[in-house]
Amino acid sequence: MNNDKQRALLVDDDAAVRTVLAALLRQGGIEAIEAASAAEALALLDEGAADVMVTDLRMPGMDGMELLARASKTWPDVPVIMLTAHGNIPLAVEAMRHGAFEFMLKPFDRVEVLAVVERALLLARLNGGPPAPAAAVERSLLGDSGLLAALKADIARAAKSSATVLILGESGTGKELVARAVHEQSPRRGGPFVKLNCAAFPEALLESEIFGYEKGAFTGATKRKPGRVELAEGGTLLLDEIGDYSAETQVKLLRILQEREISRLGSTDTFPVDVRFIAATNKNLQALVARGEFRQDLYYRLSVLPISVPPLRARPEDIVVLVPRFALTSGAANGRGAVEIEPCALELMQSQPWPGNVRQLENFVERLVVFSDGPRIGLADVEREMLRDATPDTELGPQVSPQGGLRGARLAAERDAIREALRLSGNNRTRAARLLNMSRRTLYNKLEELGLL
Repeated sequence: MNNDKQRALLVDDDAAVRTVLAALLRQGGIEAIEAASAAEALALLDEGAADVMVTDLRMPGMDGMELLARASKTWPDVPVIMLTAHGNIPLAVEAMRHGAFEFMLKPFDRVEVLAVVERALLLARLNGGPPAPAAAVERSLLGDSGLLAALKADIARAAKSSATVLILGESGTGKELVARAVHEQSPRRGGPFVKLNCAAFPEALLESEIFGYEKGAFTGATKRKPGRVELAEGGTLLLDEIGDYSAETQVKLLRILQEREISRLGSTDTFPVDVRFIAATNKNLQALVARGEFRQDLYYRLSVLPISVPPLRARPEDIVVLVPRFALTSGAANGRGAVEIEPCALELMQSQPWPGNVRQLENFVERLVVFSDGPRIGLADVEREMLRDATPDTELGPQVSPQGGLRGARLAAERDAIREALRLSGNNRTRAARLLNMSRRTLYNKLEELGLL
């Protein structure tokens, strides 16, 4: 693992603990920064001094739980690992509810601490950091399109139920954010929202991550540790990237969904769990089932309430809402202040297919803000950054296309949007027109114009 510029903020009022942790992390190639109090830690976070934070729970003044809550809200990209000598299941659940990446007990195992910190740094680097729930829900649901309105309606209906939800959508559409919205609108919103992504763990460790383990269950298991299912008690567990789970893990998840009880590794006792399951994937699970790569019985258990998240190219009208918001937040984060987007620049961005969806658009706008001069972003700025992305194997976009130009790209986007609306409405044109915020006559004319009749 490349730990260049990776910095861990260690927060503990006990200098000896900080010294041991700092030495351990430095041996692993991670720069360690120490803080003796939560107030000192907040000041260091404000200076952008950390990529991950490891904090004690019990400290004079502001305790670790309050520090966690404030850090998760203000610096959502910084994973927080909680260390305490006073651990129990309710405390662990509370920490996870406030956004903790991991909850570990003292005396800690040095190898385990280093592994958890490295995993937190890796996930933060791969995912751009876990978003704060409130900001994430706002970002994922920002827009005025009919397709987005239909998505919000699906979320509201699913939130009222306790049934398992399967969220389907391309990478970058905001599936995790939709899952958070379902949780936040449900009767379980007071409980924890816990995420499990099997890709983040080696297969050998995944079972212990799901179920937890008892002391002595295996070499290195020096204390009991709750699994992700147990930590989600009374709340919601997101099974992210469910299409990537191995056959062995699929069998174990099926058993949990059927029996609603688990057993920790190293124990023969089972206990019931009260957890709402949400699964998400960017893969076609039905195709995986047909190829024998995903269990059909698990698929039926997961897809009780399917929610499809439309790609950005199917709702281009939302781009005019998203771009100014991203420019505002990126301007503030990068010391640029208010940045205005010229209409022609916004029109060009609206015409693009954005295969990486909302995530790609947000990253692109931040790059525009950083690399553009002056308080306005113009057409030339957008064209420059699009050319920067272009390779011989990729399309450069409509600004350099000798064939359809902007009109061709817009027609392609309209075709995608209409096809998605027809799919969602069961090919009912009246409902599709309502989703698209147009009259049935206008939809009919568009179908004829685009050759979709």
